[in-house]
Amino acid sequence: MGGFFGVISKEDCVSDLFYGTDYHSHLGTKRGGLVVQNSKGMKRFIHDITTAPFRPKFKDDIEKLHGNKGIGIISDYEDQPLIIGSNLGIYSIVTVGKINNLESLAADAYTKHHSHFSEMSGGEINPTELVSIIINQESTFVKGLQKVQELIDGSCSILLLTEEGIYAARDKHGRIPIIIGEKPGSFAITMETCAFPNLDYSIKKYLGPGEIVLVTKDSIEVKSSTNDKLRICSFLWVYYGYPASNYEGINTEVVRNRCGAILAQNEIMEIDMVAGVPDSGTAHGIGYSNEAHIPFKRPFVKYTPTWPRSFMPQDQPTRNLVAKMKLIPIRELIDNKKILFCEDSIVRGTQLRDTVQRLYDYGAKEIHMRPACPPLIYGCKYLNFSRSRSEMELAGRWAMKEIEGDNEPNLEEYANPESEKYKQMVDVIRKKMNLTTLKYQKLENLIRAIGLPREKLCTYCWDGHKSAHSGDE
Repeated sequence: MGGFFGVISKEDCVSDLFYGTDYHSHLGTKRGGLVVQNSKGMKRFIHDITTAPFRPKFKDDIEKLHGNKGIGIISDYEDQPLIIGSNLGIYSIVTVGKINNLESLAADAYTKHHSHFSEMSGGEINPTELVSIIINQESTFVKGLQKVQELIDGSCSILLLTEEGIYAARDKHGRIPIIIGEKPGSFAITMETCAFPNLDYSIKKYLGPGEIVLVTKDSIEVKSSTNDKLRICSFLWVYYGYPASNYEGINTEVVRNRCGAILAQNEIMEIDMVAGVPDSGTAHGIGYSNEAHIPFKRPFVKYTPTWPRSFMPQDQPTRNLVAKMKLIPIRELIDNKKILFCEDSIVRGTQLRDTVQRLYDYGAKEIHMRPACPPLIYGCKYLNFSRSRSEMELAGRWAMKEIEGDNEPNLEEYANPESEKYKQMVDVIRKKMNLTTLKYQKLENLIRAIGLPREKLCTYCWDGHKSAHSGDE
């Protein structure tokens, strides 16, 4: 999905920029970039981070960067930041999101005689460059940022590094967060508030959906006010948000504890222990354990020094290898035990099936699974997190295929946890995963754990419901 960080300070900002951007490494897969501005102009570095983390790739570069304002990005696919020369002046830009109508917007740009785009691998248009072209068609940065939100189908949050300061623009439905932090002499702009504590920033402001601000070394100036169309991604709290981060003032670890506790309510299990699939299932497992008064143990430990998150490699065999190598089983906690695992979600189930088999190989007697969210049925339309996955690879979809054959499934029926089709789907997944029992979190309980009204949350991947403001999409 990617994540960005910006700093503007009365002193040199490079150290904060470097470490703040690094705190978004869990969100990205392929590219990292930093750009800093000083009296001599802008200086930028971009590196491939598919084989090594952000920090070691950039540690030598930061000695060559000096300035009081800069922006950084961990990016899924495209090179960023871009440095753009335009009628508005020279600026640098980073974006996070997903533009579904990229091709039609590019075609429109061609008709207006914008005839050149840089290319990504495979000949794809760089979406960040497309955003810059839309901005450049307007008379001010603010009007350009507003135009982007008006035109795109999907989501796009943006940082612009300019002579004036840093413009921050949250996507029109607030699918992802933008938060401003403050410490004496400095402001920082982040997607992950976990970047703030160790850099001594405190939260100053949560941007609202569609809001645009200009951050200078002295102030935060609202340039375009927020709307009432918040539909923040619920999956932030379930999985890809960092445990120490807050979104809309709600902490991720606390929500995951609540998810696990709700899963345990009204359930009587004769098991030896509760565990979490490391790392994102751990907090859910702790919540279940505390609620059920069953010991929490770690039959798997995660080897973190060298192995990245398993979703990061671009090919499935490598992802499978990473998933296996990073989890080390402890036979003494597995042999002849009945174990209940909490997991953030079951996406395709490939890695989970292999993990379950390893537990049986080490002598597990029973393996029960409790995902913290409902079955994923729809591919995400709004963020790049699941961009490389076909909907038909989702566990819910291949289970439907097994049930329906060539018949078209009624997706609403399968999304209803009270329906017979839903129960059939879950049982197909359970058998394929070789689980003793499998029970998913109900959507209303996930919403309760998050603590925001349903109409402020995006739940599309589970129920297919578009934004309550889909007419504005």
